Amino acid sequence: MKTQEHINLVENFAAHNYHPLPVVLVRGEGVWVEDVEGKRYLDMLSAYSALNQGHRHPRIIQALQEQVNRLCLTSRAFHNDQLGPFCQLLCTITGQEQALLMNSGAEGVETAIKCARRWGYTKKNVQPDHAEIIVCANNFHGRTITIISFSSEPLYKDGFGPFTPGFKVIPYDDIPALASAINENTVGFLVEPIQGEGGIIVPKPGYIKQAQELCRKHRMLFILDEIQTGLGRTGKLFCYQYEDVKPDLLILGKALGGGCIPVSAVLGSKEVMSAFVPGNHGSTFGGNPLACAVGRAAVAVIIDEKLPERSAELGAYFKKELENINSPLVAEIRGKGLFIGVELKPDAGPARGYCAKLLQEGILAKDTHEKVIRFAPPLVIQKSEIDWAVERIARVLK
Repeated sequence: MKTQEHINLVENFAAHNYHPLPVVLVRGEGVWVEDVEGKRYLDMLSAYSALNQGHRHPRIIQALQEQVNRLCLTSRAFHNDQLGPFCQLLCTITGQEQALLMNSGAEGVETAIKCARRWGYTKKNVQPDHAEIIVCANNFHGRTITIISFSSEPLYKDGFGPFTPGFKVIPYDDIPALASAINENTVGFLVEPIQGEGGIIVPKPGYIKQAQELCRKHRMLFILDEIQTGLGRTGKLFCYQYEDVKPDLLILGKALGGGCIPVSAVLGSKEVMSAFVPGNHGSTFGGNPLACAVGRAAVAVIIDEKLPERSAELGAYFKKELENINSPLVAEIRGKGLFIGVELKPDAGPARGYCAKLLQEGILAKDTHEKVIRFAPPLVIQKSEIDWAVERIARVLK
């Protein structure tokens, strides 16, 4: 079938909860993908950073194939031989003591919320059903009812109420606002070290460190959502390492599955993770042996191939080359590592139109918040491929 035939099928038989660009992909390898008609594209979205290791990385595919030929699923009613080693690996690279594995990023966020609330009741002696978690405006933590309950994006909430109570929304990158929002019922502060879906919003230096210090002062959990920023995307293994902090709860996902399978994790100390006891939380597929085997390989690739270091070096180069375009359409270019947002001026028109033009040039990118083009290629990209992309981006932005 041709491109339009596939799109027609989706329009007719799939719910319209996405508005994808008009391209139908059939295969991928590394940073390149191919559509049904044989045209190649440079992937500069990486499935929202789930493909930090690139499409079909050989080591990850090998781990997937080997495990799928042995055992795929047990549920947590029984042990499997992959869960323990994977949790040990995650604790080693994060400096945490225990991990709880789920599937999607949203499940990871829900798990962290449950953990923080129950920790507040059992360890901080917050009055039952009064726990509050502070979050930031312009956040994106997922799509469940509870998570959209504290979103500041009207579209995410329209028609989905009633909403879950227990959250305070404050401005991002605003320490005084955080300090003012804390009270005796506050059990945690949930924050992204860089707001991704919000438009690649990078806070001022020191923000994350000061937020952690406030959490320590008031005995509340410092909860970092590194689902999109983690695992090398911003130029360090974890974005919080830029400020030498340690979260009380760390949420990982996306690239943890190596672009092959959904894997998410929540990590913390034994004292915090003791909020969970047998029977009060779980997932049929969470911690399944196939996901654990893939996750172990995905993490090994990131570390062994020094992908965080590549992201730091090539991200700085890419950002500089984008700035050198000196486009009259661009208001600001911001980001860390290979996590870059190009914000257009108000009179430039919607960012989606530019993403459509980039598609014609052979580049896959995605708009966010109307005016921002997001560039987040796989971390295995080569300098020559960045040069190839910049030449075409310049044509579109000029």
